Amino acid sequence: MEERPYRSASGAPIALRCRQHSASCRELVVRCPRLQLRSLSAVTSAVWLAAYALFVLSENSMVLSAAIFITLIGLIIYLHFVKIDQESLLVISSLGIQVTSSYASGKESTTFIEMGQVKDVVINEAIHMQKVVYYLCILLQDPGDPQGVSEVVPLFQSSKPRLDCLIEVYKSCQEILEQRKTALQSS
Repeated sequence: MEERPYRSASGAPIALRCRQHSASCRELVVRCPRLQLRSLSAVTSAVWLAAYALFVLSENSMVLSAAIFITLIGLIIYLHFVKIDQESLLVISSLGIQVTSSYASGKESTTFIEMGQVKDVVINEAIHMQKVVYYLCILLQDPGDPQGVSEVVPLFQSSKPRLDCLIEVYKSCQEILEQRKTALQSS
């Protein structure tokens, strides 16, 4: 298990951990930076100072209570539904691909794609705000047309790794997919 430092598309530090469980099973985990206590304290202080200023002007204690309540609810929503600590990709050649997102609150969201549905894993590019952004995606095979693609499933949407990190993940996925193709051809 090795962990290498990379950067996200926005320049934030991320880390890629590759773990090979067997020749046909590989887990790739992209870890995002953790929530910084300094930034959390700064935002909370700014909201509470603004609420205190409103309290002084209006002399209504409900302003302070509302600010505390809104800050706490906002923090819970942010940690449970927005802030993702890590995204993982588990590729098993005989079964499929499992995509997991782990939130800061501990909640996990998992999607499983059967290997029979996977046509390919590719690096795609998009133009966003006058910038070219690369992303890894799974192409799902169209059941009606063996040469067609029915759906594109983007990966690592929260961490948004740069191209050098995506190439490492892409190579690992392609090794497993090639093993599957050779095993299917030999049988």
